[in-house]
Amino acid sequence: MKRLILSSIALVVSIVVSSQSPVLAQTSPVMDRIKSGGKIMIAHRESSIPFSYLDANKKPVGYALDLCVRLAEAVRKKVGAKGAEGIEYVMVTPANRIPFIAEGKADMECGSTTNNKERREKVAFTVPHFITGARMLVKAGSKAERLEDLNGKTVVSTKGTTPLKAVESANRERLLGLKIVEAPDHARAVEMVEKGEADAFVMDDVLLYGLAANRPNPKALKVVGKFLTTEPLAIMLPKNDVEFKRLVDEEMKRMIRSREIYPIYDKWFSQPIPPKSITLNLPASYLLRDFWKYPTDVVPF
Repeated sequence: MKRLILSSIALVVSIVVSSQSPVLAQTSPVMDRIKSGGKIMIAHRESSIPFSYLDANKKPVGYALDLCVRLAEAVRKKVGAKGAEGIEYVMVTPANRIPFIAEGKADMECGSTTNNKERREKVAFTVPHFITGARMLVKAGSKAERLEDLNGKTVVSTKGTTPLKAVESANRERLLGLKIVEAPDHARAVEMVEKGEADAFVMDDVLLYGLAANRPNPKALKVVGKFLTTEPLAIMLPKNDVEFKRLVDEEMKRMIRSREIYPIYDKWFSQPIPPKSITLNLPASYLLRDFWKYPTDVVPF
């Protein structure tokens, strides 16, 4: 009887160990491709300053890009990747970024994408690298401080974003009478405010500060209003590649717990950044610092 019990225990232990073995861990489509010499496909944005954008030389740069490069290096090291050139960049827009990840056209989307329940039905997310909220960008001379102050006026937001849905919802629920229009990208939305084609641009406030700072006349614009949303921004990953996500999550948590992420953050939010060497002066918020005390990919939204 004793021998039977010991044999049963040994069998259970064998199953558990096998389930955690390196052999089974390599059933990741992304990791298998990289191990065989393939590149990590990183999706980036054109004008999501300072997270992911193009510099004066049309090179993708930004806070999220720096994080993704480190994550890519960790993945390549883990699988023993072949080949010197390990990353291929592909530009995406707010409208097509989710399909690019969901359809396997990119492995990581490194931008300013909010992790929410609706999107988690199609893609996965790692630990948030920023927490922000939607506010309004208006002309410096505007008297608007709230959405209610824009009754009957034109408000723009970027196609395929959560702030667009938030302002549409507020317009319906509060009967604000706003005329809401969609812009194809952030840069066009800012331009519409500058030219008087829209009275306000609703977007994550950190993006508004970055976009305004890099316009020809930054002082002509200002960010106003209370937060319409709470936005945990995170890197998008394929939904069903469990091993790839596990490795990315582990590396993100390591960077946060070791505080390696803080100088990367400071580089983009507390120091001059390209293309105009403007400093955003946005230290990590108390919300982000508190969230990073116990870093997780689980968010209550």
